[in-house]
Amino acid sequence: MPPRPWKTLTGAAQVPRTGRSLGYLVTSLAAGVAGFAWSLASTLAVGLVSVTQLGPPAFLGAAWVTRRLATIERHRAGWLLGAPIGSPYLPVEDGSTRQRIREVAVQPATWRDLAWLVVLLPLGLAGGIAGIVVTAVTLGMAVAPAWAWAVPNPNAPFLIKPAMTTTPGRFVLSLLGLALLPVAAWLVRQLAGGQVWVARALLAPGNHRQLVERAARLAESRARVVDAQAAELRRIERDLHDGAQARIVAAGITLALAERKLRTGGEIVPDVRLARRQLDDALAELRRLVRGIHPPILTDRGLYQALAALAADSPLAVEVRGDPADRYPAAIESAAYFVAAEGLANAGKHAEATSCQIVLTRTPGLVTVTLTDDGRGGADLTGSGLSGLRQRVEALDGTLTLTSPVGGPTSLHAEFPCAS
Repeated sequence: MPPRPWKTLTGAAQVPRTGRSLGYLVTSLAAGVAGFAWSLASTLAVGLVSVTQLGPPAFLGAAWVTRRLATIERHRAGWLLGAPIGSPYLPVEDGSTRQRIREVAVQPATWRDLAWLVVLLPLGLAGGIAGIVVTAVTLGMAVAPAWAWAVPNPNAPFLIKPAMTTTPGRFVLSLLGLALLPVAAWLVRQLAGGQVWVARALLAPGNHRQLVERAARLAESRARVVDAQAAELRRIERDLHDGAQARIVAAGITLALAERKLRTGGEIVPDVRLARRQLDDALAELRRLVRGIHPPILTDRGLYQALAALAADSPLAVEVRGDPADRYPAAIESAAYFVAAEGLANAGKHAEATSCQIVLTRTPGLVTVTLTDDGRGGADLTGSGLSGLRQRVEALDGTLTLTSPVGGPTSLHAEFPCAS
């Protein structure tokens, strides 16, 4: 039994749904005949001219018309579903006629459109006739006192004759029709629902387009990640050169001066102390760089504990929710950590927030981290910091969304697919 294409409705809300269902069934009669006629004619025409030079343009023209008819069918089904059915077609690149034919022919949507136009004839005839008959008979019974007296039939069967030829019988027939109206309306909706379910199965975007679009998104995100990685390596190199390396060189010069003083009998204790401070500063700089690349606490204690440590170092009042014992893949833990770190930094620096909440959840196949602050809002996902986070999240086939109305609150939500 096909699933119902809409939620269960009750009361007066069923009346417009039933009307749309009946309209869909009635129009399917004409659409089925037109679609089947076009399918038969175009198939025969393209088949006959396929051995001539007219074959390629005839195929492309027939595919173009078939797609337009299928688009009309998507709009018809979407009118009943309450939501449009998306286009399943992949763009066709400009090129030679043979190349365009190949790109059109390899798309499953091309042949699924044609299959729907053929299937629509029996579905439209069966559903349309059944819907019209059920509606006409039920409504006719409901208003029997208004017309049954004008069509007396002395040869009617024994059970029908009293209902048609007597006033009490006509009112009994009317009451029976009124009682059957909900059943008839339910049947009309089921007929339309089954037909539109088939339409959605054939006309909606299939796995082919979804895989192609996903491959394109992954290629784009991979290119962004490569660029971000190159920029990150340049930043690390710059920080090492300007920070830790410079401090170590300074410490080396200081020790060289101390060695020279030692040979001449000078005081070396101040130089040694200075060199030690310089080395301590270089070590602190290296630790800062390491934390910026991958915080060691993530490897040692997991994401929850790393977020708790991040919250403890924050000037805001931060609450962390999640399972302290749960562990995730290293790439997900790293990306989620930096999402929270950037969100906390923005909340304190730009949003003027006073408190924040980090919620870490895991559902089958999905890991989510949500950071919500009580700041003034107005954050923009296209900013340099958040844009880099989005690239990091999309590289893992995840999504990053930001909700930040003016006046707050701001909610930063990241989702990561996780198989285990």
